[in-house]
Amino acid sequence: TRFEACWPALMKDTHGIIIIFNPELPSHLKEIEMWYSCFVQQQPLLDSQCLLVAHHKPGSSGDTENLSLAYPLNKLKLIHSNLEEDPEDVRMEFIKYFKSIITLMNESREREEMSIIS
Repeated sequence: TRFEACWPALMKDTHGIIIIFNPELPSHLKEIEMWYSCFVQQQPLLDSQCLLVAHHKPGSSGDTENLSLAYPLNKLKLIHSNLEEDPEDVRMEFIKYFKSIITLMNESREREEMSIIS
């Protein structure tokens, strides 16, 4: 929270938020609630504009199947990254996410253009 004064600049014209956390640290599970509140809910952004990435360090014994997040985080798209085991899966998930953001941006721009015309 030392850099809270910088947050408005970071949030300006934001189209998407990716929150990366270590699911093995209970403190991270609390912190992502704060990041979600500040960077998604207060903007406001759609939940579809937010991606949660549970990053498992090499050699960690993290359970990728049974990570249960509390509401409202459980509504968000969650991917597990373990770059030793499935880097290609993670890359494909990022591509899908970026495509969805680009689609939202294009739709928003088209709506703005139509409102100017009419």
